[in-house]
Amino acid sequence: MMQNNKILDDISQLMTNAMGVAQGAKDEAQTAMSSMMDRWLADRNLVTREEFDAVRAMAQKAREENEALAARIAALEAKQ
Repeated sequence: MMQNNKILDDISQLMTNAMGVAQGAKDEAQTAMSSMMDRWLADRNLVTREEFDAVRAMAQKAREENEALAARIAALEAKQ
């Protein structure tokens, strides 16, 4: 019976080690894929959501300022 326990312990240890190696390989693959995707996206000159929203807000503000100035010019021209 003692021999069976030793074999089961060895198999258990082997499986535990294999799971550790598999987890390490998974982590390494995720890191490599993430790095590759970052490089690919950087090569495409894509903007982040934050940059897009910032430029969009600036454009909206410029549009509102243009409308206000156009109204002011129209009012000044109407006085003359």
